[in-house]
Amino acid sequence: MSAADRPRLRSHLEVIEQGPVGSQLVVLDRLRLTDAAFRVTPLQLRFLALFDGTRSLRDIQADAMCFTGGQLVPLGFFEEQARALDEALFLDTPRFRRVVESSERPPACLGAYPEEPAALRRFLHELFTHPEGAGLPGPMGEGPPLRAVLAPHIDYARGGPCYTYAYRELFERCRASLFVIVATSHYSLHRFTLTRKHFRTPLGVIPTDRKAVDCLVAHYGDGLFDDEWLAHLPEHSVELEVVFLQYLYEQKRDVRIVPLVVGSFHDCLLGEQAPEEREDIGRMVRALRVLEREIGEPVCYIISGDLAHIGPKFGDRRPVLEPQLAHSRAQDELVLREAERASTDGLFSVVAKERDARRICGLPPAWTVLSAARPARGHVRHYDRYVHPQGHESVSFASMVFEGEAEIG
Repeated sequence: MSAADRPRLRSHLEVIEQGPVGSQLVVLDRLRLTDAAFRVTPLQLRFLALFDGTRSLRDIQADAMCFTGGQLVPLGFFEEQARALDEALFLDTPRFRRVVESSERPPACLGAYPEEPAALRRFLHELFTHPEGAGLPGPMGEGPPLRAVLAPHIDYARGGPCYTYAYRELFERCRASLFVIVATSHYSLHRFTLTRKHFRTPLGVIPTDRKAVDCLVAHYGDGLFDDEWLAHLPEHSVELEVVFLQYLYEQKRDVRIVPLVVGSFHDCLLGEQAPEEREDIGRMVRALRVLEREIGEPVCYIISGDLAHIGPKFGDRRPVLEPQLAHSRAQDELVLREAERASTDGLFSVVAKERDARRICGLPPAWTVLSAARPARGHVRHYDRYVHPQGHESVSFASMVFEGEAEIG
């Protein structure tokens, strides 16, 4: 029997309520492979539970009678449901498998930037030349070498010019062709997740260095692909950095990436336990250091992380007003000061003292990179924030560069 004969709902679907309580439910794709929304009533949702891969459509029709008081629902209804689910990639079929098991990760952020390549290049050019941008980069790789950069991952519409400060300097000062992108994981509950997929955007495909990925896996161990689909397919934090790399190095240098997303350090923050005391975190830091020793070429790290997330959108009870903004900026300055010192202890301490009340999503990737790369110092190149006009939210972010090698005592 084919998947169409015995339809099975695939994983990573979620149901939300829409309209009056309980009147309509919407099935959405957590992997963001499609924008389709499958609207159902509570009764129809019970029907969908029968799409488990063990039943034919006629079996589903018969078994659904237990939900309808013995009334037989026309077979055509279930045929139409199966067709619509399949079209939306909501069924576990060979078509769905070809998408998620492809060697290339499709772009998830189209709409946040132009889909047409020439329009995207113009858009990025205008971010550099924006009044708040860094200006266009100078000659490639001729400045003093860099160890790492911190760039935002807020959408380009709200924070695009800030990216340009990190990327202008990266282009001018970086000799590496291999970029280890260590980024915030927004969807997976796993601590660290890799992918071997190459990243496709309108500017082409940037390859993932699978040899480097395999080296990292060899020295970290199992578990780095356990939640790969959810951690990488819908995630924007790597993709928005990839677009800048492609734009800058297009036809200038062949670059590759290692895409690593990092989940929450909340257990460390609430347990007041230094991250290096967590076995999995310490193991990743050691694996990254071994990767650099064994890969046989320069490596540059890109930290993809934002700073504070405050306001009702993120669970705070009150709108963001000037007192909250002033306090948050002062705390951000403390965070960035410790980052400039390249102090992992200081960085963690500032966030831990406020028990991550401002939701610093860039802490895990920044701490991981600073621990692995051990730069001597950092420099803030630009700081900014987006504040909603009605105080519904505020998100702050920065561009930084890191240089030198810390002396290891």
